[in-house]
Amino acid sequence: MTGEGVGRGERPREVSELPKAHLHLHFTGSMRHATLLELAERDDIALPDSLVEDWPPVLSAADEKGWFRFQRLYDVARSVLRTPDDVRRLVLEAAEDDVRDGGRWLEIQVDPSGYAARFGGITAFTDLVLDCVRDASERTGLGMAVVVAANRTRHPLDARTLARLAAQYAGRGVVGFGLSNDERRGRTEDFAGAFQIAERAGLVLVPHGGELRGPDHVRTCLDSLGAQRLGHGVRSAEDPELLDRIVARGIALEVCPVSNVSLGVYSDLTSVPLPQLLAAGATVALGADDPLLFGSRLAGQYATMRAAHDLDDATLARLAEMSFEASQAPSDVAEAARRDIAAWLS
Repeated sequence: MTGEGVGRGERPREVSELPKAHLHLHFTGSMRHATLLELAERDDIALPDSLVEDWPPVLSAADEKGWFRFQRLYDVARSVLRTPDDVRRLVLEAAEDDVRDGGRWLEIQVDPSGYAARFGGITAFTDLVLDCVRDASERTGLGMAVVVAANRTRHPLDARTLARLAAQYAGRGVVGFGLSNDERRGRTEDFAGAFQIAERAGLVLVPHGGELRGPDHVRTCLDSLGAQRLGHGVRSAEDPELLDRIVARGIALEVCPVSNVSLGVYSDLTSVPLPQLLAAGATVALGADDPLLFGSRLAGQYATMRAAHDLDDATLARLAEMSFEASQAPSDVAEAARRDIAAWLS
């Protein structure tokens, strides 16, 4: 993967200028750190030191205690969103940050039930988010859509409710349905009914799998949920037969390298098996997951993988192309991006 795209003695091309689609970004996790601090100060919300002077926090999800600490920080951050204008600001700033990083298309993932109590219910909050997405897209030029995600720590019937909600908005800003939170919790098979509802509505099925659990859980996501894209999926590299199946079915992997290392899935960035996935022919879309907690946004994923694996610019360009291939971006957005990716490389 080295030796192409940059001549000897030339400086590598700037990754923030490479057009990209961003497919793995959680709602509250997209918040700017400065915005978190400002909103918390406004409402006199006490933040833990790990979200203030010790930011970004030192995290691990090797056990349930570590994941609980990560989830607690996420919940604390979510608590600063008190008004519709706060939500509007978060979405606009997420769009601005992606544009700054070369983003052309963003599918932001949200679980409306996590915000419903403060914003008038799941339908009212979804309406608000979609309005904010339309506004941010118009103001920044970034193409945007929403993935509604259920929380696997809640009852599967709640997931069905969210799937029906997402189905109502299919073709009106919602493009996918996911399943998030600690994949070691609950039984994935129990969420099959929700994914069937989403599939009938024509939504792309994007559950988390293959991060905190290994290849066996990836198989469950494929067989029980009909996954068409995998949130993370990086541990498919541990099973060549499974990886061949993923490649043959064209299932994209939303790989979030900095997140993987921060949560202890891999010891360091050089251990993230991106080269193995690419060598097998997998479709990979790099994502930032939760920049608020991991301290790295979209362009940072490309930059860290370039440095860790000595990726040449042609490989980075191919990663960017694959991010659009895996996306639900309109054809004109994807085609314009492909032309600009070629121009970046040439």
